[in-house]
Amino acid sequence: MARIIIAGGGTAGHIEPGLAVARLWRDKNPGDHIAFLGTKSGLENTLVPAAGFELLLIPKVIAPRKISPGALRAPFTFIGALLESHKYIKGAQVVIGFGGYVSAPAYCAAKLSRIPIVIHESNAKPGVANRLGAFLGASVAISRSVESGRFSDALITGLPLRSEIIAAFKGAQNDWIKARQQAKIELGCDPIKKLIFIMGGSQGSIALNKVVENSIEYLLHEGYSVIHSVGHGNSLPDKRDGYFPTPYVNSMSKAYLAADLIIARSGAVTCSEFRTLGRYALFVPLPIGNGEQSLNALDLVEIGRAQIVQQSQFDAHYLKSNIKKLLEQSEKIDVKGDPTELLAAEKIVNLIEYVSSGSR
Repeated sequence: MARIIIAGGGTAGHIEPGLAVARLWRDKNPGDHIAFLGTKSGLENTLVPAAGFELLLIPKVIAPRKISPGALRAPFTFIGALLESHKYIKGAQVVIGFGGYVSAPAYCAAKLSRIPIVIHESNAKPGVANRLGAFLGASVAISRSVESGRFSDALITGLPLRSEIIAAFKGAQNDWIKARQQAKIELGCDPIKKLIFIMGGSQGSIALNKVVENSIEYLLHEGYSVIHSVGHGNSLPDKRDGYFPTPYVNSMSKAYLAADLIIARSGAVTCSEFRTLGRYALFVPLPIGNGEQSLNALDLVEIGRAQIVQQSQFDAHYLKSNIKKLLEQSEKIDVKGDPTELLAAEKIVNLIEYVSSGSR
């Protein structure tokens, strides 16, 4: 029985691809033991146990951006996370990382223990942890091609999709028009009205929520339906005829299928799931981080399936002025989805099998 360690926590963008790979590995190798590394504050505390996998917690290490008391503690926190990771990965055949806070100490511990490392980078601009993993000699898979640097010759796999998204794509094959209309009905929306799906990522977005608050009267007056995912922890507006606010959309596949227009952050998972099932999108990149969200959706813009607007420009006036043009663009899009990402998890599992074969 092999022991497999997956490092990826914090946001759904790091966890969901890891879960997709873990599920496929478990299906192919039911006798193996799979465990996730995470921290006590990340979404992994909900998502990983719910998927039936063991979760092992290490200290959260944040790369300091300026001098502060937290920055002075960072080296000691990293050493603690490294020691915990080293303890947990003992005897593992391979460590697989998807970026985020837990990956960097896991990569270092694996290198010290001479355990093979596989990393997957979902964003168009690789993050700090995965750049470290590549420097340490990991085998690298990426969702999109990178023109230069250590990631330029990596295996291009796409982003591993949740089984819900794959099942929805396969189920819509016979009749995409019918599948999209049925999704509207199952979500409680009028199948005749144009549907706008607005979400701010797994945690929600106060900025996007404010724009919705200031424009919802106009959108409803114009005869649109609106599904609004406000995020857990944010105040939930009152439901009205045609307006469906919710803390979190439990059936994302139906929302992607049903929406004539999606307004969302351009996280890697969102872009990949939209690519598979959606029609047209307006992406509002998160204006912090290392700029990866501004790059994630560029290929969707290039093929005419999306537009990008910076948060500084996105307000109620912008939405009211552009909503009709955005929906007109949506009408020009082929209603069929895109199968590009469907085999991503399988490609990564094949890479893991190849890399770990020498340590079994």
